[in-house]
Amino acid sequence: MTISVGERLPDGTLTEFIDTETAGCQLGPNAFQVADLVKGKKIALFAVPGAFTPTCSNNHLPGYIAAAADLAAKGVDEIWCVAVNDAFVMGAWGREHQAAGKVRMMADGSALWTRALGLELDLVARGMGVRSQRYSALIEDGVVKQLNIEAPGKFEVSDAATMLSQA
Repeated sequence: MTISVGERLPDGTLTEFIDTETAGCQLGPNAFQVADLVKGKKIALFAVPGAFTPTCSNNHLPGYIAAAADLAAKGVDEIWCVAVNDAFVMGAWGREHQAAGKVRMMADGSALWTRALGLELDLVARGMGVRSQRYSALIEDGVVKQLNIEAPGKFEVSDAATMLSQA
């Protein structure tokens, strides 16, 4: 069953590659509980089938990086990019696109959280395993306020411009 507007996000663990050590966050992959991260925050979340893939790298991620200041002006506390990749890959992809300070690159390496959302995409036949559908969501204090799920092979409703109009 796919999560719907008005529902609370399921808890789960997402991993983020930390490039700069801070109190409580060491260098390298750090695991975070979704329930803790969303508490009291407005989050623009977008998910992609895979890091370094054409539409994701050429359009999806760059669009949110470019819109980061505009989303912040609309009260968005954080932007998350979620993919079924490991934290090392997500960290490298974020560095390549200079996402630091704009978009948090969140890894769901085994698709456990993506499956809990009901938004997995089976690409086993194409040699890519289980991935995430392409979507975006506006989350407020852990509750889904907007949900934009793309049709297969499309990039029309999960882009940064749509999220800006909904934030």
